[in-house]
Amino acid sequence: MTSADTVSLTGAGLGATIARVGAQLLSLDTAAGQRLIWPGDPAIWPDHALILFPVIGPLPGGVLRHQGREYQMPAHGFARLSGFAVTQQSAAGCTFELRDSEATRASYPFAFRLQVSFELADGALVNMISVTNPGAEPLPADVGFHPGFNWPLTPGRAKRDYVVRFEKPEPAAIRRGVDDPILLRPERLPSPVAGRILRPRDDLFTDNAIVFDRLASRSVEFGAAGDLGVQVAFPDSPNLALWMRPGATYLCIEPWHGYPAEVGFTGPFADKPGIAQISPGETRRWRLRITPQIFGPSAAA
Repeated sequence: MTSADTVSLTGAGLGATIARVGAQLLSLDTAAGQRLIWPGDPAIWPDHALILFPVIGPLPGGVLRHQGREYQMPAHGFARLSGFAVTQQSAAGCTFELRDSEATRASYPFAFRLQVSFELADGALVNMISVTNPGAEPLPADVGFHPGFNWPLTPGRAKRDYVVRFEKPEPAAIRRGVDDPILLRPERLPSPVAGRILRPRDDLFTDNAIVFDRLASRSVEFGAAGDLGVQVAFPDSPNLALWMRPGATYLCIEPWHGYPAEVGFTGPFADKPGIAQISPGETRRWRLRITPQIFGPSAAA
């Protein structure tokens, strides 16, 4: 179903609603009515599941530099603020599209086509971001998913019962930052993951997001033993962040290609560490698969 502002999907035992502005997933519900995605709260965090393009986090001073010129770029990019066209829709799937325009070129002086698709199939939501470079020069871009999950997923369950279980051990040092959204500090810190298990708690996030820029895993599970959880798979995204505001009842699990700039970065945007480089005529795709499932015992690392 389509309205002036949203598209609603039903299939595979799930229901989803997506906003035309930002192509943002607003809700993902099971057939039993269990809500998986944070509903948003303007007093805490108003969003739900942002699409980050062409920047993850802010740029220092909000300035993108390219070929000696400076452009003002909002934190997390402009896609989250832009109206998308719906180019395909069925009962269980849809595709949104945003192309470069005079307005986007005021912030980002590149030709691009950004497509964001959603499909409910095989008991999961598959969200794909596709970026095409129709221009004659390489297209530098950060591309990120930013879904926020209810924590706890099951009302009445204690937050302390929940864990994040990584696909693989994650011993590599992590990054933290300043401000919100963050700019990264240069130093690395010990991983908070014990083997494959991270036990989220409010005080882990007093320094804002936990950024894994040397990630081994391409999927994580989030849940409480014996209860409904989610698997979040991201086969094409090499980086990940976990984020919440202490005291809030959500946890963001954010697969990224790229990561925020370091404090004081003033180089050309194309030189920002971690950024994707899309060749002229090339299309790159990033997939996110969210699968509700019963969360098994989490004692094993």
